[in-house]
Amino acid sequence: MKIFNRGSELQKYALELKRSGKTIGFVPTMGYLHDGHMSLIDIARQKADVVIVSIFVNPTQFAPNEDFDRYPRDFDGDIAKCAEHGADVIYAPEASEMYRSDASTWVEETVLSKPLCGASRPVFYRGVTTVVSKLFLLAQPDFAVFGLKDAQQCFVIQRMVRDLNFPVEIIPAPLVRDADGLALSSRNRYLSADERTRALSIHRSLETAKKRIIADRSCMDAAVKDAADAITAAGGRVDYVDILDCDTMKYPGSGSCRVILAAAAFFGTTRLIDNEIFDL
Repeated sequence: MKIFNRGSELQKYALELKRSGKTIGFVPTMGYLHDGHMSLIDIARQKADVVIVSIFVNPTQFAPNEDFDRYPRDFDGDIAKCAEHGADVIYAPEASEMYRSDASTWVEETVLSKPLCGASRPVFYRGVTTVVSKLFLLAQPDFAVFGLKDAQQCFVIQRMVRDLNFPVEIIPAPLVRDADGLALSSRNRYLSADERTRALSIHRSLETAKKRIIADRSCMDAAVKDAADAITAAGGRVDYVDILDCDTMKYPGSGSCRVILAAAAFFGTTRLIDNEIFDL
């Protein structure tokens, strides 16, 4: 397995692969890899000649009051997991390699990124779209795999690729849960045993709301409110619970078919996200 720290070296290698007719699958991550990430690598491994995984805790998607400095890191463990699942290349740059000190160019999607996480974390998606654009140019992938735990991120990247004509197929991958139903996240390690137990209310409340909405679309608002109340009752501090059309990221209208029921909540100091995507 090759490890690159410099973007120019990765790009040179990727272009040589393209010239030789190899297909490249790409999995962008922030490291501290878990089974959810492994599922993305497994999908890429099934479809590509060469699988590139990036490991980069991207500073531009963190606000000053967020957890960039304490975001979990385990590079040696990440290398072992990537090797076990058949990744061929790891790209692990320093922030100074990705961003010059006088950098002044951003890539920004301005519609799908605004609600949900974009409302409470206004710098987040601009940082995501900028770094993913740079990673696409460096890794030269034929396709990239994004997990649907952050479904809004996947939708935003799909729109960016469409609007800017990136020659990259975006493959959405299913959200992966632990045995107790908690969505896998690198941040789960921050939870105490009690907080983790109470955090299960996020998934349970979304499941209950989904069933109610499928059975009776007219109860959508009440189901969303009850889901938020259930998370609060379990001790969570709700950031949002909302239901939106997947294509527009606006409140579902009469013509809406596929929707996302999404939640973000704090248990202790840990912010967790989860969602259910379904057809009305």
